[in-house]
Amino acid sequence: MAIAKPQTKPNNPNFSSGPTRKFEGWDISMLSNALFGRSHRSSIAKKRIQLVIEKMRSILKVPDDYRIGILPGSDTGAFEAAMWGMLGPRPVDVFAWENFGLNWVKDALDQLKLEGANKYVADYGQLPDLSQANPEHDTVFTWNGTTSGVKVPNGDWILDDRQGLTMCDATSAVFAMDLPWEKLDVTTFSWQKVLGGEAQHGVLIVSPRAIERLNSYSPKWPVPILF
Repeated sequence: MAIAKPQTKPNNPNFSSGPTRKFEGWDISMLSNALFGRSHRSSIAKKRIQLVIEKMRSILKVPDDYRIGILPGSDTGAFEAAMWGMLGPRPVDVFAWENFGLNWVKDALDQLKLEGANKYVADYGQLPDLSQANPEHDTVFTWNGTTSGVKVPNGDWILDDRQGLTMCDATSAVFAMDLPWEKLDVTTFSWQKVLGGEAQHGVLIVSPRAIERLNSYSPKWPVPILF
C-alpha cells in the first residue's frame, strides 16, 4: 500500500530528536561554539556542563540544597540509576498508566524483584488511585504521560512528612509545567523531550533525603558501573 506524502508541513521545521521543536529563533549558527570532538573531561567542557546545570537550576527553581547530575542514557538511564541505587530498604508503590510507567513496574517487580513492591496500574488515559500511596513506602510514578498527556493533578497527594522517597519521571512535564520540588526526592528527565534538544543525556535531581539514602544504603544486587 502506497503511503501518501503529507501536504502540510510544520510552520517551524526545526525538529531534532523531538518530540518538541527547537525554541523560537533557533538557528544552526548557534552550534558554532559547540564543543565538537572535545572530551567531557576537558576543562572547557566541564565549565560548559556546569553552566548548563546552573541554568537548569535557575529556570526550574530547583532548591539550593538539591543536587543536579547529568547521566548517559537519556531519562531511562537517569531513572534506572535511581531505582537500582536507592530502592530496596522500604516497600515501594509503583503507579503506572502508560508505557514508561509500566517500564518502571517491570524494573521494580521483575528485575529488582523488590520485596513489598505494589503496583497500581490504570488503563490508558486514566489515572490510578493515588490515595493508595503509603507515606511509609517509596513511591515511583511519572508526572505526565508522554503519549496520552494524562498527568497527576498536583502534588497534594504526597505528604510533606513522608518517610519514603518519591521518585518522579518528569520527562514530559519539566520545563512545561511547574513542579513542587518539596514533594519530589528524585526527579529525572531527558533534554530532548521538552527542550527539543538532541538525545542521549538524562538529568537526575535529588533532594537532601535522597542524598542521605545514597550515602547510607548499599543495594544487595550488583549495580552497573554506568549507574
